[in-house]
Amino acid sequence: MSGWNVIVIGGGHAGLEAAWAAAKFSRVALLIGNPATVGRMPCNPAVGGPGKSQLVFELQAMGGLMGRLADETAIHTRVLNASKGPAVQSLRVQNERDAYAERAQDVIFGHPNIDILRGEAADLESDGQGGWLVVTTDGRRLAARSVVVAAGTFMRGVTWYGRQSRAEGRQGEPPSRFLSAPLARAGHVLKRFKTGTPPRVRADAVNFSELLEIPADPNPRGFTGTPGPRAAESPTWQTHTTAETHRLIHENIHESPMYAGDIEGLGPRYCPSIEDKVVRFAHHDRHLLFVEPDGVQTSEVYLQGFSSSLPPHLQDALVRTLPGFEQAVIQRYAYAVEYDVVDSLELTLNLESKLMPGVFTAGQINGTSGYEEAAAQGLIAGTAAARRAGGEAEQFIGRETGYIGVLLDELVFKGSNEPYRMMTSRVEHRLLVRQDNADERMTPIGHALGLVDAAEVARVEAKYARVQAGIDALAAQRAQGQTGDAWLRRPEFTLPDVEALGVTLPDLSAAEREAVEIRVKYAGYIRRAEIQLRAEDRSRDLSLGGVDFTAIASLSNEAREKLTRLQPQTVEQASRISGVRHADISALLVHLKGLGVSRET
Repeated sequence: MSGWNVIVIGGGHAGLEAAWAAAKFSRVALLIGNPATVGRMPCNPAVGGPGKSQLVFELQAMGGLMGRLADETAIHTRVLNASKGPAVQSLRVQNERDAYAERAQDVIFGHPNIDILRGEAADLESDGQGGWLVVTTDGRRLAARSVVVAAGTFMRGVTWYGRQSRAEGRQGEPPSRFLSAPLARAGHVLKRFKTGTPPRVRADAVNFSELLEIPADPNPRGFTGTPGPRAAESPTWQTHTTAETHRLIHENIHESPMYAGDIEGLGPRYCPSIEDKVVRFAHHDRHLLFVEPDGVQTSEVYLQGFSSSLPPHLQDALVRTLPGFEQAVIQRYAYAVEYDVVDSLELTLNLESKLMPGVFTAGQINGTSGYEEAAAQGLIAGTAAARRAGGEAEQFIGRETGYIGVLLDELVFKGSNEPYRMMTSRVEHRLLVRQDNADERMTPIGHALGLVDAAEVARVEAKYARVQAGIDALAAQRAQGQTGDAWLRRPEFTLPDVEALGVTLPDLSAAEREAVEIRVKYAGYIRRAEIQLRAEDRSRDLSLGGVDFTAIASLSNEAREKLTRLQPQTVEQASRISGVRHADISALLVHLKGLGVSRET
């Protein structure tokens, strides 16, 4: 059939969210090579972690799909950085890999507004009236007002096993052979990136008694507020490399296609291969590895931290040097994959091509890594594509809104010369945009975009009215001469400790109690962050004309070099330069303040 407003190309995490979001507006086509691969977790079978869980909580608040799928198929949940402040606490959910894909397919294939089309995109053609034609390899010409390209690692994809390579988008799946051409023809600069994945090992060949067991949290958490029924059913484990592991890598590094110069693509700095770790960090005598099950009835385990492009015979030997893996049998070998990406500097904040209006890109095609980053882009691109197709006004999400805003801002204004990974350190005001308040921040935005209904907005508003009532109750009651909120601000006190003194709270859910505790305990820090954010907003137009950046000692070396070379004229322009971090902008503002004159343009 025809009559689609949006066609989404690709059924990975970006494509899923794009189709899910666009289908809230009108009929959508999802073009995929093999429906059985929709929702597949080709790397680690987990969602969340530092910087990433915040993206998923924001997605959930805006009406996205990933948090729901993760919770429904969870087998292990843990809050990482639980002993640290709320700004960096991050939920990580281990999933049953096959169940995640099955649940995704149930949701997408059963959606009344989503049509599943099987085929390979061969070309993108303008229809001359502001719309697009997706031409398939079998000659079909599929018309839509907007197109979302979510091709993942498939565009001219090549997998590497040692010095041997073959044309694949990922293990066992053909690449997207032709999509790069229309993007390049339109003027897009295409770059080659590289990523990799570890070997999968037969679980019945692992001696788990030799591994360090990491139990799930006893009180499971979830992205939706309702943890799945098996969210604490499985542990994960930890092992480590040994001197023998390192010896084998050093002796055989010439068999790595990266070190041999076969791969031209740039790999991720923050997720290096095991050979990279051993070579670049030679002063470490071991590297920790996480052993993650692919399900409750585990048939294989995933060696997180052991990605490699070394040949299979070496992988067999290397894995057997790890404690607990002496008799290991590899079921699926590690590989590197090299693929085309667009330069994200050529996109708008809604991920629309500046060169092909009506064509949007989302996920690893934009130079990112990770399921969570891909899903966030999919939601934004799918929503914007549907709104454009329906003639609705364009709306943008700014950096100040949270992690999704930072992700978009950095891709579009800074770009990346390697696969981009979201981290808490990239978010300058992370105390204000925590995972626990994502619904308060992002649900109204989702409603304004047409993704969230009024009933959900009302539910969130009622939740935070109850939170405020709890805060007010603490401030209004005294125990032993101090108010309840003063007691709670003591580092050693928690809400139960305050209640034990006789202070009473309204009936609150666990999430609402957590919100009360965070807001009271960190009130001073939160106020300070809010004041700083307002000050920075007022400072964006301050002039940097004539500033000698080499004289500012507190700048990082990278920032000093780039500011001197590029000579931005305002603080706003400086903040957009890749490599100039929030700390560098703070140093510039301190320097300007020391000059003692108004420098507004």
